[in-house]
This record gives sequence, C-alpha cells and structure tokens, in this order.
Amino acid sequence: MIGSAVEGTAMTTSGEMSHDAQTVRRDFALERYRYILQQIHTVNENAHRFLAIYQTLTTTLVGAALTLFVGYEKWAIDPATARDGIVGLLIVATLVAIFTITLIAAGAASWLDYRNEECDITDEMVGPGFRERPKPANFLRWYETYVSLFIVCSMVLMWVLVVTFVLPAVK
Repeated sequence: MIGSAVEGTAMTTSGEMSHDAQTVRRDFALERYRYILQQIHTVNENAHRFLAIYQTLTTTLVGAALTLFVGYEKWAIDPATARDGIVGLLIVATLVAIFTITLIAAGAASWLDYRNEECDITDEMVGPGFRERPKPANFLRWYETYVSLFIVCSMVLMWVLVVTFVLPAVK
C-alpha cells in the first residue's frame, strides 16, 4: 500500500489518513490522471494512424491488382494465373481491412476503459458525477465507427467491382 511505504503517512489512531498520506494520495492520483489523459490522446491518434496504414496498403495492393489486370497479356501471363493473382491481392487487402478494423475496435475498447478509470479518479478526488461516464450506446457519435464503416464499404465496393468488371474481362 502506498501509505505504508512512505514514512510519515501512517493512519492516525482514529482511522483517518494523516496530512502526508493525503498529499501522497492526491499527488499519485494527479499523476495517474495525467497518464490516463495521455493514453486517451494516444488512442485517439492511433485511429488516424490505422486509417493511414489501411489507405496506403490497400492503395498499393489494389494498384498492383489493376497493374496485373492491365499488363497480364503484355507480360504473357496465363489468364487463370492473372485472375488468381488479382483475387489473391484483393484477399490480402481484405485481411489488411480486417486487421485495421480489429485495431480500431481494440482502441475503442481501450478508450472506454481509460475514460471509466478517469471517471473513477475524478469521482474520488473531486466528487461523484464530476465527469460523466462514457456510454457505449453513443457509438454513432464516434469517428471510429465511421472509419470502420468506410473500410467495410470500400472493401465491399472493391470486391463488387473486381467480380463484376475485372475478372470477366480477363480472357
């Protein structure tokens, strides 16, 4: 326990903490609060990083699939091999999308956990209800929801376009 590890912070005979113990507790809570706010900020930034990674990798993979589609005849690649290559590249892009959505979901779960811990600290140090607890039901207000929807919609669109237009044209 923190109070017993610091000299002069023992409990008084009436069971209340001494002034030194209160100061140590308040200082510790403040440092923990700062850490939590930093982590919340980092989690928020990570969603943008994940989207950038998704966009970069997906653009590269889909670009490679389109390059294969445009150049397979010139390079004397068998049409079946070209189709398999295009589908394979799209499968890898889909895995990147799934991985990105998983990271975003994990980040949202971490954010909820940090926000609840922030509320615990403010409830104890400032007073109950100082910070309203996050509500997972408000997911429609979170930008992570729309980033994930964008990723899902873009992958569905890519598959529809490839299956409808690209693969039938590889002869």
